[in-house]
Amino acid sequence: MPAFFGPEMLLRIPALLIAITVHEYSHAITSQMFGDPTPRWSGRLTLNPFAHLDPIGLLMLWIFRFGWAKPVPVNPFYYKNRKLGLTAVAFAGPLSNFLLAFISFFILKLGITEGILESFLYVLFSYNLILSVFNLIPIPPLDGSKILMGIMPGANNEFFYKLEQFGPFILILLVYFNVIDIILNPLISLVYKLLSTMVGIFI
Repeated sequence: MPAFFGPEMLLRIPALLIAITVHEYSHAITSQMFGDPTPRWSGRLTLNPFAHLDPIGLLMLWIFRFGWAKPVPVNPFYYKNRKLGLTAVAFAGPLSNFLLAFISFFILKLGITEGILESFLYVLFSYNLILSVFNLIPIPPLDGSKILMGIMPGANNEFFYKLEQFGPFILILLVYFNVIDIILNPLISLVYKLLSTMVGIFI
């Protein structure tokens, strides 16, 4: 029986829901902070995980540990500084996963947990570490593409708008042919070392 149907499922489900929900809520609350009411109007300014789930992205996360949630709708025309707003909103998601990875890793290193709670924190740490890096890939619908859109001149954004409809299929192919692993494994190791260093400062 595949591992994703095993006992670890009881830990992976809540860890996934927490990682996805905090990620998408961070996008929503950041966009609102820049003056955009769209996330609230669309029901995405919430910590309810079911408001943020994307079936294909969740399945990818479940099987391959790489995936995505339903993108939070935003309207950059509400931002006083559109470039800054787009970049900040896009970066908020990966940053939230990085912070969750730091918190869970910090608690693990304290050595105050054991049993199922320790196992859960490890799964939570792993998912957030992976998502913080994976979502920076510059392929729609991932945040990396939106960060680039916020940085690049507006005339170049048309490329990403056209690419958006094909983005999920490109990502599936990259995961299937292990291209994602080749790209991300060194970056994940680098971020892991950064987290270890940060936690080591406090412990």
